[in-house]
Amino acid sequence: MSFVKKSVSTEPIVDTVFAIVRKAKEDVAKNGADVVTDATIGSLYDEQGQLVALDTCFSSLKALDNRVLAKYASAFTGNPDFCKDVYDWVLNGNSTLPHEVIATPGGTGAVDMTISECLDAGQTVILPEIAWGSYKLMAGMNSLNVENYALFDGDAFNIKDLERACKAVMAKQDKLVIVINDPCQNPTGYSMTIDEWKQVVALLNACAKTHEVVLLNDIAYIDFAYGQEKSKEYFKVFDDIDENVAVVVSFSLSKSMTAYGMRCGAAIVMTKNEDNLRDMKNVFEKDARATWSNINNGAMAMFVDVLENHKEEYNAERRKYVALLKERSDIFIQEAAEVGLKHYPYREGFFVTLSMDNDVRDAFHEALMKNHIYTVKVNQGIRVAVCSLSVAKTKGLAKKMKDILDQVA
Repeated sequence: MSFVKKSVSTEPIVDTVFAIVRKAKEDVAKNGADVVTDATIGSLYDEQGQLVALDTCFSSLKALDNRVLAKYASAFTGNPDFCKDVYDWVLNGNSTLPHEVIATPGGTGAVDMTISECLDAGQTVILPEIAWGSYKLMAGMNSLNVENYALFDGDAFNIKDLERACKAVMAKQDKLVIVINDPCQNPTGYSMTIDEWKQVVALLNACAKTHEVVLLNDIAYIDFAYGQEKSKEYFKVFDDIDENVAVVVSFSLSKSMTAYGMRCGAAIVMTKNEDNLRDMKNVFEKDARATWSNINNGAMAMFVDVLENHKEEYNAERRKYVALLKERSDIFIQEAAEVGLKHYPYREGFFVTLSMDNDVRDAFHEALMKNHIYTVKVNQGIRVAVCSLSVAKTKGLAKKMKDILDQVA
């Protein structure tokens, strides 16, 4: 007997991040910060070990009238100026597709909205086999099955296995929903080339001859891509989608404005078929009203104020940390190559993931903690959050990890 719906698992959630974060903090309290390397936290930290909260953003927030912070948004789909500025900021002039923007509680809200409203219970969503764990959790909570595709073919995106996954799901249902987290993929730090995106669009168009296709492009880390504006040029490729294809871009203020706890983001829906666009907008609007009702008005007002009145200052401050992130990742990647520490293809972003089978991973993870190094286990690997490590902590880390791995493997 149970008081919850039968289709959902009642097993406790496996906390792969915060439990390890707690262990790292306990180790620091016992042995001191100099001894401990905490590479668990998926947020940007400065060289003094403090969470980065961009002054431009939070000065703007604090200058807002209390009533702006307190009141409801003007619409449950988001304030119109916010929705317009999100579209302009994200697409940066790189698409002409008809579109709609719906404000969401972080990028998570946009991802869950798309998965839950574009598939019926019992259908299958297509996910990368190495991915943010919450994708799978959302699928389960919505009574969906999962088909995984291999993320890499050597050092490149595995378009062949994505095609295999699409065909497998097409044989069972009349619609595809495919998740691609790019650029700065979590947890590997991979970013696709424009040619790889062209291959994806060609595949989607081929599938669209017989099936409806929804691509969910999760861009949570895009504003920390090392190419900056050039990293948004791949959006041009979406203009070549078939009329039977829709793209939902999931945007988050968490990373872009270091506003993790303010829970504000947006779903940008794009498709050539304006009837389908209207239907998606209407359903997403109702989902928003039924699920969270309203988005943080102060966060939306801050975003608009920063982009319309302090854009140059914001860009300068943010790019300073983009450069710091690149410095850290360059050190780790170079030293990993020098000592032969194997990792998945890394291009940019918050994380580097070491590649190994799950049995080795489990033993390695335990051995790392015994040596005061804290990381996060992911499928077929160990995630190292270079975003939260100082340059000093990053130097020499790859060799320490390789030495420990050699003792375990």
